[in-house]
Amino acid sequence: MSERTLVLIKPDGVQRALVGEVIKRLETKGLQLVGMKMMQVSEELASEHYAEHRDKDFYPDLVNFITSAPIIAMVWQGKDAISQVRALMGATDPAKAAPGTMRGDFCLFVSNNLVHGSDSSESAAREVDLFFQPFEIFAYEQATSGWIGY
Repeated sequence: MSERTLVLIKPDGVQRALVGEVIKRLETKGLQLVGMKMMQVSEELASEHYAEHRDKDFYPDLVNFITSAPIIAMVWQGKDAISQVRALMGATDPAKAAPGTMRGDFCLFVSNNLVHGSDSSESAAREVDLFFQPFEIFAYEQATSGWIGY
């Protein structure tokens, strides 16, 4: 089933010049980029995005990190996009992420784990709405869609 998901390249990914690598892996998989922007996350947006973690000890670190430098926010779509993106990202803890995943190949610490991807269709809908206005998401037929199978 075709679905949409939010992907964030976190401050460490931008600062380490891994933006192209992340995009390449998602495109190579066959997912379609339908929205993208570079932005500085405000504390207000960070607190909305990480609302479910508000009562946890690590919450202040999450907010401080995501607001520390610009990020790349993207909306990707395709067949089972949420699970496909999460598989490409690898485990949240880079020490447990398989080689060949983004986190397995490029990360050493949980606190700097390069990317965020929505974990469910409900989260994806909420997160896409937090980071994007409807006019910032594009509907178009990608020339390769027939070759990919959607």
